[in-house]
Amino acid sequence: MNAHCERVIGTLRREALDHLLIWDETHAGHVLDAYARHYNRHRPHQARGQLPPLAQEHPAPVIDLTAHRLL
Repeated sequence: MNAHCERVIGTLRREALDHLLIWDETHAGHVLDAYARHYNRHRPHQARGQLPPLAQEHPAPVIDLTAHRLL
């Protein structure tokens, strides 16, 4: 069980927490909730044929509209 916990913690650090400055426990909760939604709804998983855990079919791509805003 320890190996599974270490893998989850390492994944959280590399993919979510290493890129942010966490201010307090509330902020950490929001960040981890957003990552859990991404992990379960959009992130592909090799064991499921590149499908997210909660998906029956491939989800629509995530598009950041703010990055393409014209000034």
